[in-house]
Amino acid sequence: MSFLGKTYEHQRDENFKEFLDSPGIPEDFKQKILSMKASQKIEKNGDEYTLTTNDAGNIKELKFKSGVEFDENVFEKVVTKTTITVEGDVVRQKRVAPDGRSMGVERHYNGDEMILVIAAKDGNARRYYKAV
Repeated sequence: MSFLGKTYEHQRDENFKEFLDSPGIPEDFKQKILSMKASQKIEKNGDEYTLTTNDAGNIKELKFKSGVEFDENVFEKVVTKTTITVEGDVVRQKRVAPDGRSMGVERHYNGDEMILVIAAKDGNARRYYKAV
């Protein structure tokens, strides 16, 4: 878990714009996400983790325990049941929306690189990050 405490900054995407064209994602939200240079960091304190995402000054913190479900406010008026599991150098996140649709996010850490893999019924995408 050498990734703990390191900040990873977004570098490039693969199929992400196409992924965002999936039904149910508001157009203004899509444009906002595509224009950001996000960074992410995971820290651990005892058995609790904090995943901090910084999107151009918009900071979001998720506090979680590995494998324990919690409510996540994904975007305005959409709250998912989310479970994040930390297994070695892979962090798996599963979101289930109120309408039953689900999405998986995996963060694969390898030294100073992190590949974020997003998978949903409507498609898949990859986002590439580098430690700064």
